[in-house]
Amino acid sequence: MEEYVGDLWHRFITRSARRDYPDAIVHLEDIEKTAGVLFRALGGDPGLRVASAAEVEHGGRRRWLARIAHVEERVAHATRDAETLNLPPSLALFPERAANRDLYLWLIAQAAASEQVRGEWIVANQRATALTLARYPGFAARYRRLVDASLALRLPIDKLPRDEAAVERAIRQALAEPGSVAALPASKRPPQPVPLWLYPSPAQLDRRTRPDDDSTRNDDPEPPDSESIEVTQKRQQASREDAPDGKDGFILPFRAESLMSFAEYVKVNRGLDEDPDQDVAKAAADMDRLAIARDNKTIASRVRFDLDLPSAAADDIPLESGILLPEWDWKKRQLKKNQCSLTVLEARDAPPIAVPERLLKPVRRIRGQFESLTPSRRWLKNQPDGSELDVDASVRAWSDRRAGHNDNIYGNYLKLERRERDLACLVLADLSLSTDAWVSDSARVIDVIRDSLMLFAEALGATGDNFALYGFSSRRREHIRFHQIKTFGEKHSAATRGRIAALKPGYYTRMGAAIRQAHRILDRQPNALRLMLILSDGKPNDLDHYDGRYGIEDTRMSLIEARNAGIKPFCVTIDKEGEGYLPHLFGPAGFTVIRKPEELPARLPMLYAQLTAR
Repeated sequence: MEEYVGDLWHRFITRSARRDYPDAIVHLEDIEKTAGVLFRALGGDPGLRVASAAEVEHGGRRRWLARIAHVEERVAHATRDAETLNLPPSLALFPERAANRDLYLWLIAQAAASEQVRGEWIVANQRATALTLARYPGFAARYRRLVDASLALRLPIDKLPRDEAAVERAIRQALAEPGSVAALPASKRPPQPVPLWLYPSPAQLDRRTRPDDDSTRNDDPEPPDSESIEVTQKRQQASREDAPDGKDGFILPFRAESLMSFAEYVKVNRGLDEDPDQDVAKAAADMDRLAIARDNKTIASRVRFDLDLPSAAADDIPLESGILLPEWDWKKRQLKKNQCSLTVLEARDAPPIAVPERLLKPVRRIRGQFESLTPSRRWLKNQPDGSELDVDASVRAWSDRRAGHNDNIYGNYLKLERRERDLACLVLADLSLSTDAWVSDSARVIDVIRDSLMLFAEALGATGDNFALYGFSSRRREHIRFHQIKTFGEKHSAATRGRIAALKPGYYTRMGAAIRQAHRILDRQPNALRLMLILSDGKPNDLDHYDGRYGIEDTRMSLIEARNAGIKPFCVTIDKEGEGYLPHLFGPAGFTVIRKPEELPARLPMLYAQLTAR
């Protein structure tokens, strides 16, 4: 009965204390595509990614009912750093859904018009607000409505202590007249959250006593199966810590024999270090801050978090073995030489095979469609020289001479001409660990890629076009695998099919190095049109600093280098979030997102036909 009454009280007081409007809630994922497009259209940094912000304790004064119900303690501030635009995961501040959506749009516009919030917080936001309104006058009416609605949610000035009232008065004036407040008055408490402003990025804590980055370790275990990886959507606050050494004991000494005099033995289920945690993600979601430590133990379950920690430190040690490739450092605006080591691998234990039985029907259909693209021969008439006599032209010339016209400007021969498409196509397939994920009850991503390459090779074999097939994966910059499936000088055969069937998921996706190696291969082809077709299921990433903005910018620079050399890159991806970063890499017409991965084998040959017909 006590628990029942307590539960009723908790629900009553929580419902009474809440001031949000669940019926008018707008989630970030609902406007994620709009957010990216609007941010770039307004002139924002195209390399920034849009992500949900982590909740933090604001420390500001709350209403007495909120204090009793323990609500409104935490808030997700909008922030912007060098790599990410962090927005609240959801907004339900206002009773109208349109107003909550307008708040998202205002935050995006303000982030696009200004840089990171540095210096005095209130001054920086006033400057950003004034710049946004000056650059985008159409937001003025929307901003005034948001200011009025936000002020109605704040605590009245007359109910605040003197120091907090001065702070609140300054914030209200700064919202109404951006640029009129020079500094924020001193106060014992932080001010109430201001939803219309950007906040500084959270401080990155690193209290480790020694460097122990992922980027300096070479003893990684094998990658886990995709089924054992759980991905959380919430962004978490985190700090790096030293792993506990287990040497800390009880503070006070005790006598072991005294335990027997306290109670009899009781059977309890004691937690052991070896016991797997069955719900790691749920436990992590209840923590305010995650402490990240590195040890040498193997864990039974793996959870992938979106943390607010900075990227691992870069490793600048020059490499000496393998095929050495450069890498673009976007912060230093410098192309670093010999930063990546690539190894070309040929498949072992890959016996030649025929076309799999399940693909026989689609192969016959695609071959019939692509035979129309096969270069054909035709006879050219009235040629000055050729292999045969043009009877019609000869009779016409004889008739002209008999009529007194001797100026025959046409030829009297037929010439057989073969019209060929002068192109070379290199297919570069992403073979990273993520391709081990299941897309249906019977197929994984790697299975879809194998079938796609198989159908693509059969289709191009029917046209006689010059093509090559390669795959890639990586584990840091010193271990990049470049799988050789079919070279340009090799004829498509059962051996190529065997290599395709032997493809397996690898490690990670250091795409820039793979594109540069494909660039080198295509550079040796004399064809007029050189097409680089990239198959991918996710954005560039690796264990070190390549994950994030660094990988995006390096990939973009490698694609710019390829375009400057006359190569035409095009990306085919099954990543549903690809529209957020692919326009920055390939341009608005340089990629396509396939919503249903199982359709990739049939769509790929058709995409090739469209690209080569332009």
